[in-house]
Amino acid sequence: MSTKSTPGIDESGAIDHPSRSDGFVRGLSGLIGGPLGDHAVTRDRPSGGRGRFWTAVRIVLALTCLTLTLHWVQKSPCQDGAWVNNQQYTRFCYTDVLALYYAERLNEGAVPYRDHPVEYPVLTGYFMGALGLPVHSAGEGNPDINQGQWFYNLNALVLGALALATVMVLLSLRRRRPWDAAMFALSPALLLTATVNWDFLAIGLAALGLLVWARTRDDRTGLTLAILSGVLLGLGGAAKMWPLFLLGPILVLAIRANRVRAAVLSIIAAAVTVVLVNLPVAIPYRDNWNRFFELNTERPIDWGTLWYIGRYLDGKFGDPASIGPFQWLDANIPTLNYLSYALFGLACLAIGALALLAPRRPRLAQLAFLVVAAFLIFSKVWSQQFVLWMLPLVVLARPKWGAFLAWQIAEVGYFVAFYAELLGAATSTSVIPEGVFVLAASLRLATVVTLCVLVVREILHPEQDAVRRNYADDPDGGLLDGTPDAPWLDRFRNRRPAPTPTPVPTA
Repeated sequence: MSTKSTPGIDESGAIDHPSRSDGFVRGLSGLIGGPLGDHAVTRDRPSGGRGRFWTAVRIVLALTCLTLTLHWVQKSPCQDGAWVNNQQYTRFCYTDVLALYYAERLNEGAVPYRDHPVEYPVLTGYFMGALGLPVHSAGEGNPDINQGQWFYNLNALVLGALALATVMVLLSLRRRRPWDAAMFALSPALLLTATVNWDFLAIGLAALGLLVWARTRDDRTGLTLAILSGVLLGLGGAAKMWPLFLLGPILVLAIRANRVRAAVLSIIAAAVTVVLVNLPVAIPYRDNWNRFFELNTERPIDWGTLWYIGRYLDGKFGDPASIGPFQWLDANIPTLNYLSYALFGLACLAIGALALLAPRRPRLAQLAFLVVAAFLIFSKVWSQQFVLWMLPLVVLARPKWGAFLAWQIAEVGYFVAFYAELLGAATSTSVIPEGVFVLAASLRLATVVTLCVLVVREILHPEQDAVRRNYADDPDGGLLDGTPDAPWLDRFRNRRPAPTPTPVPTA
């Protein structure tokens, strides 16, 4: 049962300091003098009644801006679009944003879906057109304007703003733990992949959807916010689809708390939003609109996935005279699709059972992270920038630095190995042994699975949950926060098997 007050929980509103509460950070702090002292001047304990300018919030926002600036610098060798000698791979600066400006014919003034099929969901296509067509108009007849460079920089500016909005959501949801958001701000994955694709469009909308849900209450205004949350998650789903997965945890937790009406309203709002956003192109330009679904149906096993690792092991250790199971799946894509969907579905069922049967109702962020991670683990496609999907969720779900940094190091290793593979494919030479790339992919997969195991452990043992040290229940739960479990759940748990009837002696 969830309660508003729990023994051992800090309800004073004091800000958490990782050098005291996080074992990993506390150990590192010894290099610079040790954990924060009892008499240190902080935002919640200012000196002389005046707070400092550099509060935790402002520091985190500044760090995010610094990381995004460094990302822009890291991508700068590719901004002119003159990719010679495979510099987009040798300098690790490839970005779909610039490549697809030409591939989707935006440089010719083509309107997405109307004039050219687009391989992304519709809101991403709208976004591409909204930024690309004005750039084309400005550059048409003006050879001094490098359209591709202008398009990339405009996208980098808007996507960077969405990344800042995401970190502001994290700060808003964790007012007592603002330093958690530093995990996002300092993430190597953010530095390397922020503008590889348009993922921050979906991430920003999903984060705002979670923020609005966290403001819901069991009244008319709160139910209106539930609808707005569904609209935002629906818009996110119309950009990249995965934000729609967050509705599952909301529904399961609402069932456990007996607050189903708000969750159902949110789901309906999301579904209506997705339909309304798709209809303007799905009806008149059906074939071009359907390209996204066709591509995802037809794609074989992609680089770095669980299936890719299995296919490599088939060839490495299997019988050369026979086809291994993963090799067979690569040649039978419909079966691969069904198996991938089935495994993800089973994982969702397991997460749902965990949510209902855990000793204490899990936090929304914990389940949301598990669902998105499960999707990536079993997906046949795991692009380099998909790491960004999990980044804000893991900050909310498990804000502990040790395992987080291990995961980020694995992601950096995969990033480098992946670009070596891209360079090898472009030059038809072997830059690194295939086994090295598979090892990097395996380490990335292993660290994500480890994070999932740690989150599950904290669900089963909520006293180990760092967030619950500062919040009595679930700061992201909205109307679910502090709500007791539904009575039927208590009856289900307390139910005992009926005693075996005593046989009646016969005469």
